Amino acid sequence: MPARKLTIVQMIPELNGGGVERGTIELSQELVRQGHRSIVISAGGRLVEQLHSHGAEHIEWNIRAKSPLSLRWVWPLRNFLIKNKVDVVHARSRIPAWIAYLAWKGMNQQRRPHFVTTAHGLYSVNRYSEVMTKGERVIAISETVRDYLQTNYSKIESDAITLIPRGIDPLDFPRGFQPSQEWKQAWFEEFPELVGRPVISLIGRMTRLKGHQDLIEIIDRLRNHIPEIRALIVGGVDPRRAQYAEEIRKEVARRNLEQHIIFAGHRSEIREIYSVSNVVLSLTSNPPEAFGRTTVEALTMGVPVVGYDHGGTGEILRNVFPEGLVPAGNLESAAQQIQKMIQSEIKVPSEHPYLKSKMLADTLSVYEELAA
Repeated sequence: MPARKLTIVQMIPELNGGGVERGTIELSQELVRQGHRSIVISAGGRLVEQLHSHGAEHIEWNIRAKSPLSLRWVWPLRNFLIKNKVDVVHARSRIPAWIAYLAWKGMNQQRRPHFVTTAHGLYSVNRYSEVMTKGERVIAISETVRDYLQTNYSKIESDAITLIPRGIDPLDFPRGFQPSQEWKQAWFEEFPELVGRPVISLIGRMTRLKGHQDLIEIIDRLRNHIPEIRALIVGGVDPRRAQYAEEIRKEVARRNLEQHIIFAGHRSEIREIYSVSNVVLSLTSNPPEAFGRTTVEALTMGVPVVGYDHGGTGEILRNVFPEGLVPAGNLESAAQQIQKMIQSEIKVPSEHPYLKSKMLADTLSVYEELAA
């Protein structure tokens, strides 16, 4: 048991999926494991059950809407923080951060909890985003984010920023992992066009930032050199971005690339998909990835990654696998690098510093230092 049981509140818009949500769940699980009280406030979602399964609490408030009406939660939150004697309130997104900041700012300084924010992205520079710099501690998830905050928000004290890179558990993405025969049989029955062919995978939600158009251009170049190549697009379609997903499908058809580019939709078995991929791509455009979780997961399994040399992806590849770096937006360079990796044996280093255990320990140290 810890020296003192802490009560920690994390605030995020919803719990449906994505890197921020996964990080929230992982931290909550570690808090409970170490004997602390973990509370998450969000608008809910399919991951709530996972929170409850490890003994955390969930408060369902609609704190995701980008509207002044969301500020109605300021007063209920203030009362909640006092009633539950919360030690730290940790906001991980801008609307929740505004609610938390205004609630916290209006409290008696002797009775209020400590206020922490995590900057998960390269937010637009304006008053709205500035709230992510208001924490007593501001956690930056990468050097890229830290440098961005220091460059664009002159009021933030450099010692207020704590660099805690995101991390993964190597046991979740074991090197050389092989999926079960049952999974492979079902997978190749669903996608017989992938059998015996080199596969490159682009994994992420269907949004303009993820580089699907660049992937189409790259495959258009590669199909003349590697006719059997197949590209796998893995990611769900946000109903708000259905038009974009349809644009991508039409562009694939217009270029007669239906045989080469396969849409797999939303998938939960990402580890298995990495294992049947020859190369994983990270082609996020502007703004670039703040961290690059997919890059770390694939590299941990020993799967080569080709990614643009900017943002969090560039940072990770420079530190772990520089062979995968290509200039941002340089499609010819990306195509050549992919071809090289498919046609030769390029080994990925077996160790890297992006570990979940370190991320969790460093975050708990922030809480404990503030609470002390």
